[in-house]
Amino acid sequence: MYSYEERIRAVRLYLKLGKRIRATIRQLGSPTKNSLKAWHREYEQCHDLRAGYVRVAPRYSAEQKRIDALKQTYALPELLSVLGLARSSYFYHRGRLLLADKYAAARGVIANIFELNYRCYGYRRIRAALGRHQVFISEKVVRRLMRQEGLTAATTRRRRYGSYRGEISPAPENLINRDFHAAAPNQKWLTDITEFQIPTGKVHPSPLIDCFDGLVVSWTIGTRPDAELVNTMLDSAIELTADSDDRPVVHSDRGAHYRWPGWLSRMRDTRLVCSMSRRGCSPDNAACEGFFGRLKRNCSILVTGYDG
Repeated sequence: MYSYEERIRAVRLYLKLGKRIRATIRQLGSPTKNSLKAWHREYEQCHDLRAGYVRVAPRYSAEQKRIDALKQTYALPELLSVLGLARSSYFYHRGRLLLADKYAAARGVIANIFELNYRCYGYRRIRAALGRHQVFISEKVVRRLMRQEGLTAATTRRRRYGSYRGEISPAPENLINRDFHAAAPNQKWLTDITEFQIPTGKVHPSPLIDCFDGLVVSWTIGTRPDAELVNTMLDSAIELTADSDDRPVVHSDRGAHYRWPGWLSRMRDTRLVCSMSRRGCSPDNAACEGFFGRLKRNCSILVTGYDG
């Protein structure tokens, strides 16, 4: 466990060296990279570091303070009787003030285990490691001690993919306006990208769907949801309609793939009409989202054989 002086010295040296982690650790010989980052983050938020866990003294009531102040003048039984305080309660709480922290040794072992394992252990692994050090305490106690010492394992929140990159170009009007019915083929096309998790990794299919009969006009699939994926899909659809006079409305969400120069130039050269959903409004492209839902359900049935 590092003292307050050691931690604040490490943070100040880290700032002095221009936030160079390796140089700071090399000069001090400690701590770990994650520890230094955590201390710096705490220093930036609070402009100081915690002095460590300070045991909170047990509650000492106003009645007990009066007794201590007056017992040189009056007898203790008389004071207890007037205040309506039991003798056992008075001596119990008074004795609690003199008790030492019975988990002081465990705190040091927990902090050492936490630092030696790069601040990655949670309370379960800490408790398992304590057993190897012949320290046997319950999980609840380990959690409480770690919370009091400020020992929190670093975690990363899974970030779901999102293609929105801001308003990088003027957004077209929502011409579809949730009307997914078409009187003839090649009047309204819908497109989007979805994600499938398979044993070998992630794949991203990109279909183009005709609102007339739900037919997939063209599609591509790849391991990266990039511009090439959607541009190749659009090129295939354009080839199918090259010999006709149909100029369908192509509706998509506001993903960056549909606002990059490659997509926009193809739409302009073939005189296709752009339409986009409102930002963060999936019902504006509900027919395409429904197609993805049916596709994933059917794939799940094929893999598991369960239709429930």
